Amino acid sequence: MTEPLPPTPGDDGDAQRIIFAISVTLLILVVTYKVGQSDAPVSAPDEVAADAAFSPPTDNTIPAGPNGDAIRRGRLIFTATTAHAGRYVGNGLTCSNCHLDAGRKADASPMWAAWVSYPAYRAKNGRVNTMEDRIRDCFLYSMNAPASKAGTPPPYGDNIYRDLQSYFAWLATGAPFGKPLPGRGFMKLDATPLGHDPDRGATVFADQCASCHGADGQGHANPDGTYAIPSLWGPRSYNWGAGMAGVATAAGFIKANMPYGQGNTLTDQQAWDVAAYIDSRERPRDPRQTATVEDARKQFHAKGDYYGQKVDGKLLGGS
Repeated sequence: MTEPLPPTPGDDGDAQRIIFAISVTLLILVVTYKVGQSDAPVSAPDEVAADAAFSPPTDNTIPAGPNGDAIRRGRLIFTATTAHAGRYVGNGLTCSNCHLDAGRKADASPMWAAWVSYPAYRAKNGRVNTMEDRIRDCFLYSMNAPASKAGTPPPYGDNIYRDLQSYFAWLATGAPFGKPLPGRGFMKLDATPLGHDPDRGATVFADQCASCHGADGQGHANPDGTYAIPSLWGPRSYNWGAGMAGVATAAGFIKANMPYGQGNTLTDQQAWDVAAYIDSRERPRDPRQTATVEDARKQFHAKGDYYGQKVDGKLLGGS
């Protein structure tokens, strides 16, 4: 083991002077730091405030590599669902028919807000849902999977869920988790003194909606069977289990977003009435119905929609 070098003559005095100089320098640095230090707490890294408008990233920022590939596939599934997940689609809709602007638009249940809100308890099925559960239900009800080639939504673990969730997570880049963001879900409309009425809604529909969706509400189909404009009722629309079959949900969506590109131009009363008209038309059966319509209404439709009620002499929900 190497022994330390012995001190040279005169080192003790030099060492003391060096130690003193260092001590004085450190003292000056400490005092300077304390004087310049603010009493304000240290700021956390930048994050979107819960009450601030959130802007999702633009498509040109999707990264390269496997993760970016999954994001792009998820976007394609979302915007052209029949083309990329058609085995599980039993109508003419795409995810982006309700979640407008490819899931970006506030007050159209944007996916950036949904992503940071799950897992969450849902009264609809009485349990905590993951995002995969939530997507599966969209296939079951909004995409009417029981009428699809598969007859069911995609099985749990399918790459369809993986790609969609990759897209949603990317849309939510920078959004705070577990905080309600402005624009989440659909607009909530207060009830009006007049309530909602399908007959008044028929007039609103003819004036404001029929030019795009057709007088019969069946939209406009492309030659390949996809739809340029979606059906609002009938066999190619969402079934009775979908959230949009609830008048309050439909009214909020319509108020904020319809006519397309002219959101917030209808009055609240018009939105409620036209939602009542649309949701009092027949559509595919609720897949939860295992017995009679009356039984299913008591169990799943106690309020908020026309399922199990008679309109124009016909019991809705029996198709």
